[in-house]
Amino acid sequence: MNKDQADGNWKQLKGKVKEQWGKLTDDDLTVVEGKRDQLVGKIQERYGYQKDQAEKELKEWESKNKHHW
Repeated sequence: MNKDQADGNWKQLKGKVKEQWGKLTDDDLTVVEGKRDQLVGKIQERYGYQKDQAEKELKEWESKNKHHW
């Protein structure tokens, strides 16, 4: 997968991410730009979760959406 494909995939996933975690802002998602560890951090920050809770939710979301970083 080249960079353009990865960028396109992230743009498609941003909407799904925002559906799941509505407290995330467009700015948050721009900062994340498809980086899983940064997404976990933003979920923690916005929802007040511990890292393990944010990881668990993201893993469940990845399974449901058949997406893995």
